[in-house]
Amino acid sequence: MRKPRKLKPNATYHVTATINKEEKIFNKDNIKDMFLIVINEANLKYNFELTNFCIIENHIEFILKPIKDSLSKIMQWILGVFAMRYNHKHHLKGHVWYDRFKSRIIETEEEIEDSFKSISQKPVVAGLTKKASEYKYCGISLIIKEIFDLIKKPPQNLLKLALSY
Repeated sequence: MRKPRKLKPNATYHVTATINKEEKIFNKDNIKDMFLIVINEANLKYNFELTNFCIIENHIEFILKPIKDSLSKIMQWILGVFAMRYNHKHHLKGHVWYDRFKSRIIETEEEIEDSFKSISQKPVVAGLTKKASEYKYCGISLIIKEIFDLIKKPPQNLLKLALSY
């Protein structure tokens, strides 16, 4: 039996979802672009703040704060809609995601900074780029360019961190 998800009103979460069999389906830009479109649509449908994100070859990570709707409802929609579109595009059936998404409540400033750093460094650690700010599919690139339509402008302490990438 799976453990119930820990939820807390007005909480911010570090969210991770992994592709089934750890396949590298996000190795093409058009698939990552499709995922960004789904996030944008979710942002119009549901009320949440995305502080940082990264799309790596076989998983995604977010710092997400639900405002009105539940974390589960938001993530179910994002992951479900993406899976349907991915399967339709590739004439596939079955699971896209390995299992349900993982989430951890971020409770302190130190934890949010740690999550922010961890997500920001993903494209470098994965060997996808030498500088995180140059990776189009990470929140850092949007923060550096001051594009705040998909993600929320981070507080000053995280903004300073972002500028160091």
